[in-house]
Amino acid sequence: MTLTTPALLFPAISLLLLAYTNRFLVLAQLIRKLAEEERSLHQDATTRQILLLRRRISLTKRMQVAGVLSFLLCTLSMFALFLSLELLGMILFGASLVTLSVSLVYSLWEVTISTNALNVQLQDIEALGGRQSRSGRTSQDKPKEVP
Repeated sequence: MTLTTPALLFPAISLLLLAYTNRFLVLAQLIRKLAEEERSLHQDATTRQILLLRRRISLTKRMQVAGVLSFLLCTLSMFALFLSLELLGMILFGASLVTLSVSLVYSLWEVTISTNALNVQLQDIEALGGRQSRSGRTSQDKPKEVP
């Protein structure tokens, strides 16, 4: 194995960490929005969303930790190969690939929860639409939400 083998993983890990950071920022925005909604009007869907967000934050933290660890192990692998410690470099590179895989599994799990959270929102919208149609309101009579 040469020094360039682990170096090929660098751009992928960097982009992955950037994507994870973006996911974290979106989660933070959602939490702030739900906190405002919860203060103004307690809703069952909001409570369910908060539970899902708590799980997503935990997974995002885990996938970021695994991604950073993968990046660190890849760096150490390159350093070991630079010092002509080929066996250590290969072991570190293998560990880097394993932690990258763990990070990707956490990411997949988080995406699954995110999809479930969107389904909770859709169910809430459908339930709200059903209540309004029974009360005689049309979709044009709906009160507008405050952004």
